[in-house]
Amino acid sequence: MPGAGRIVLLVTSPRLPAGLLTAAAWDLVRSSPVYAAADSEQATALRSAGVPVTVVEADPELLVAALATHPTVVWLAGAAGDEDFARRLGLRLAREPSLAELELCYGSWDPPGARLLDAVAVMDRLASPGGDPWKRQQTHETLAPYLLEESYEAYDAIVSKDLAALREELGDVLLQVVLHARLAENLPEAERWTVDDVAGGLVDKMVRRNPHVFAGEEVDGVQAIIDNWERIKKEEKARESVLDGIALSQPALSLAAKILQRTERAGLTVQLPTGDDLGAALLRLVAQARADGLDPEALLRQAALAYADDVRARENVGPAE
Repeated sequence: MPGAGRIVLLVTSPRLPAGLLTAAAWDLVRSSPVYAAADSEQATALRSAGVPVTVVEADPELLVAALATHPTVVWLAGAAGDEDFARRLGLRLAREPSLAELELCYGSWDPPGARLLDAVAVMDRLASPGGDPWKRQQTHETLAPYLLEESYEAYDAIVSKDLAALREELGDVLLQVVLHARLAENLPEAERWTVDDVAGGLVDKMVRRNPHVFAGEEVDGVQAIIDNWERIKKEEKARESVLDGIALSQPALSLAAKILQRTERAGLTVQLPTGDDLGAALLRLVAQARADGLDPEALLRQAALAYADDVRARENVGPAE
């Protein structure tokens, strides 16, 4: 009887390159027979390194029998983890604990952000031939309204302090990002880019614009960090005007506030319009709100939502007598 036997379930991350294992995992597979339910990239990598991997039926009795000639046997789990087989093996050994000890060994772990790789893979499937016809017929232009809508819904979740909803809505924003990037792969070669280009550009930008973190530059406060960011951004963009780069499609109140902010930051003094028309009056109100340290967009939104509550209340009680 193989009383001191040991069965080790070797679990690896399918999101890391096959063969990228811990030293302990390599010691394990090099010293013990390895079994698996199917061939895989991980099995191929082990064989390339001189480690035999035997494909067998996912039957606990086969591993128990192997203990007759080896004190330790290894089960190389598939990409999904082989949870059902692990459960059946655990139940088998629970009936006869003297047969062997069951151990779990993580040969590799998912790195932070690993599920982003899954998001990219799923979107590739959806936007490729045989995938989702709706997504395949979209363009950056047809998707533009959805990007705005999902961003506003994420904003609503923040305002309502609903963190569970925020997590979900940010997922919808991410869907838009990976879909736009996947569609860009279909552009003519001279215009083509990928999600890696998007992420790579973001990483480069964060490193460049945060020299106090990545280049050892000393700063004496948050304002210095903001000044650095704006200075580096200006050097990158080589813009002719302080207003270049402002998103002109944003809501009018936010647009006005942004223009006033850029003007003030540039040290420019430009007379506000003095006319009596509503647009000029609204711009002066936005300027006054900024001078008071207030966010005019948020204030109008807050007032509009409060008014909406009053409308709903009136609907519930019926029209006034």
